[in-house]
Amino acid sequence: MLLLYNLGLRIYYTLILLFSAFNSKARLWITGRQHVKYTAFNQSVWFHFASLGEFEQGRPVLERFRAMQSQSKIVVTFFSPSGYEIRKNTPLADAVYYLPLDTAQNAQEFINTVNPALAIFTKYEYWYHFFNELNKRRIPLYIISGIFRPEQVFFKWYGGLHRKMLSFVSHFFVQDEESKHLLQSLNINNVSVSGDTRFDRVWANAQQPKDLSAISGFKDGQKLFIAGSTWPADERLIAGLITQYPDWKFIIAPHEISEEKINNLTGLLPQNAAQRYSKLTAQNPPLTTQVLIIDNIGMLSSLYQYADIAFIGGGFGAGIHNTLEAAAVGLPVIFGPNYNKFKEAKDLIKLGAGFSVSDEAGLKKVVADLIGNETHYAAATNKAKTYVAEHTGATDAIVNYIAYS
Repeated sequence: MLLLYNLGLRIYYTLILLFSAFNSKARLWITGRQHVKYTAFNQSVWFHFASLGEFEQGRPVLERFRAMQSQSKIVVTFFSPSGYEIRKNTPLADAVYYLPLDTAQNAQEFINTVNPALAIFTKYEYWYHFFNELNKRRIPLYIISGIFRPEQVFFKWYGGLHRKMLSFVSHFFVQDEESKHLLQSLNINNVSVSGDTRFDRVWANAQQPKDLSAISGFKDGQKLFIAGSTWPADERLIAGLITQYPDWKFIIAPHEISEEKINNLTGLLPQNAAQRYSKLTAQNPPLTTQVLIIDNIGMLSSLYQYADIAFIGGGFGAGIHNTLEAAAVGLPVIFGPNYNKFKEAKDLIKLGAGFSVSDEAGLKKVVADLIGNETHYAAATNKAKTYVAEHTGATDAIVNYIAYS
């Protein structure tokens, strides 16, 4: 199985290399891993994140370590360009790198150089050679905000190598009881149900949101519908709401903000209904249209405070994006049908604070029900906010365990 794993990684690398000729993300993935000189440390704390979402998820633990161990060097790695390119200059780390391809040689060289005293991986990403090397050197490895499902490879007859990876982990901090029981079914008992550190992150942000006066001016006392991290399939649905609710304002924050994507989005909207907003042009011109398109990364969590209803994108593709940022400020959240891998989305639906739609008619019905029933709307907002508040505390559980183990 290890031979197949190594072969699969080589094939994956070759495919990314081929795609890099015409795909900017693939090109960054390749070039970011070439000719890198890693800084040698006497000892470090190594945090790995798959991408930007996992960085924000694990950030409360990273911040706590930075505060508690100010003399320790912190190394952060990313698998994806969407994490590295945005957070490569984070002050929370002494060094930030792309994770090298998972080969035995790369794992040995990387760990030799950064010399971690412990390693913390957020949610997922299991790399055999890195985990094996940490285990051979008896360097503690922790998985935080882990989530497991029966359909994952660990629980299949052919998942022996991946089960071996689990055996290299010192302790799992998982989000729910189901994950704990699944691990225990493999005789893995070094597990704590600590919850999801995302709750701590979004709740802290919601208590001290950044003031965006331009957005307040754009809203101008009107109701505001915000669509965050959208893809084209989401945007086609949302476009139908704009003419139906001319007295509402709309903010759309696409997941991808290339000129082509922004132009395609603009083409879906009523003529002259939208203008773009960038941090760099926040003072120009007055935001007077019905629709605002956000053409930069990093504002979304601060935008939700101004909204009345939120739509979260991704549910017509690989899976929905972050619903908790919107729920933390008390917004009813709407999303597409692909949400089953996301516990918080299922929880919000059960509470009546989350709503899944599969087409434009479904979206219009949910919005009409929320707008037309003040009691229903008030209950949804209260339940969304309460849900997030009641699920904070994972960071304390994780840091206290690691610090005193």
